[in-house]
Amino acid sequence: MYGVCLRYARNCDDAKDILHDGFIKVFSYIADFKGEGSFEGWIRKIMVRTAINVYRRHNSRWFSMDEDINININETEEVTIEDSLSYDELIKHINSLPDGYRMVFNLYVIEGYKHHEIAEMLGISESTSKTQLLKARKMLMKKIGASKYEKVY
Repeated sequence: MYGVCLRYARNCDDAKDILHDGFIKVFSYIADFKGEGSFEGWIRKIMVRTAINVYRRHNSRWFSMDEDINININETEEVTIEDSLSYDELIKHINSLPDGYRMVFNLYVIEGYKHHEIAEMLGISESTSKTQLLKARKMLMKKIGASKYEKVY
């Protein structure tokens, strides 16, 4: 679960705080687990929601509203990553995204939530969720391209 928290946190200390708060919730609500679905999935959901709540509390505005950025990426466009990019490098790039981008990217791409679900969880519009995802993808593509270029030269 630490890995889940780390994807939503700005740094290791924040991830540990989220993990701690999340497990307090897990133990507090353990009686509510009905055995429907996996226990790991139930805990993961608690960790994700805890991370979202932490950033809602501490950051009143962490979504980029600069709508004038030119976005040329189709939402359904597949992004492929070279084998030369390690998992750790990819996570480093994801963690370097601005908070709003990272939150939406993780919820959509990694956790599998739909935009309407993300919008409801984060208290944003569905179009903001889509825009944040597109901007995150564009930024990741630039970062990955730049890191591959730095490796070559």
